[in-house]
Amino acid sequence: MNFEQSDDRRMLSETLRRYLADSYEISHRNAVAYDAPFHDPTKWAELTELGLFYALVSEDRGGMGGHGFDIVTVFEELGRALCPEPVLGQLMAASLLTDADPLMAGTRYTLAIGESDAPYDLQDITTSCVNGRLTGRKSVVYGAPAAEILLVAARQNGKIALFEMPAENAEITGYGMIDGGPAGEVFFDDTPATLLLEDAENALQNAMDRGALALCAEALGAMEVVQDTLVDYLTTRKQFGQPLGAFQALQHRAIDVAIEIEQARSIVILAASADGTEAFAKRAAQAKHLVGKIARLVAEEAIQMHGGIGITWEYPLSHYAKRLVMIDHQLGDTDWHLERLMKGLAGGS
Repeated sequence: MNFEQSDDRRMLSETLRRYLADSYEISHRNAVAYDAPFHDPTKWAELTELGLFYALVSEDRGGMGGHGFDIVTVFEELGRALCPEPVLGQLMAASLLTDADPLMAGTRYTLAIGESDAPYDLQDITTSCVNGRLTGRKSVVYGAPAAEILLVAARQNGKIALFEMPAENAEITGYGMIDGGPAGEVFFDDTPATLLLEDAENALQNAMDRGALALCAEALGAMEVVQDTLVDYLTTRKQFGQPLGAFQALQHRAIDVAIEIEQARSIVILAASADGTEAFAKRAAQAKHLVGKIARLVAEEAIQMHGGIGITWEYPLSHYAKRLVMIDHQLGDTDWHLERLMKGLAGGS
């Protein structure tokens, strides 16, 4: 396997990293991530001008990427900057739309799947559609208060179908997530919607798996920042007349963190390489399961070795740690993906 980035992806990564470093300094990030609308519409417009969303769509549909490695390239940089823009919904919508031109032009999409009694599993969805009208409720819909178009998973004639509607037609109660960024409860009460896919279960699961891969890459970017912050702290902070990093016990813990992050990178690369193949669902579940555990470990270890300063609002590490812990709960936590893998083993896959 070739582990080198292509020239196009390297250019995308460098461009995005420079833009986010200039535009999303941590004080600005925190100012927009925790207050309505929980992201920065001006920065969204600038990301659109940068052509970011073309990287999420395949070339045969007018984009410039759309492969697993493109997803990893984009979301690793978003994670490195702790960017609160609702790009995840855009990615999952890109996997489902036949016409992705409005999405690439910056129209904000989000995918409404999870429900309070069905946070991850499509088979447990109860939101229904009768005669083109939706009834039900979706919970913790990422990007919902910022969305212009909703894609909604709902039951119709015994199947899981996909519907589209203007976000203004639904009742949305928006809020910021504990780690920043917009989410919301979405209510449908005999709400008109347009059918996009009659039998959408496989397409929706694939969109969720691509979203899970994106979250793993986002965690990877955030973990690398945490590691750099930790090493810098251990080499500059002194106790008993010497740097903290001189203590062997802390050296060993810091090395363990570095090894775990490399394991996370390896499984993310494996999952990205499987995009578009029959093995992708399994690889995405493996990656989300392992990265969820590692992200939590990295966050906990970094805070432990920092001491009290690690959980202060002013210190960026605290916000990275929150994001790393919460990523595990998006699109299936470690336990859910482990169960999914065990069912696959029982089924012989």
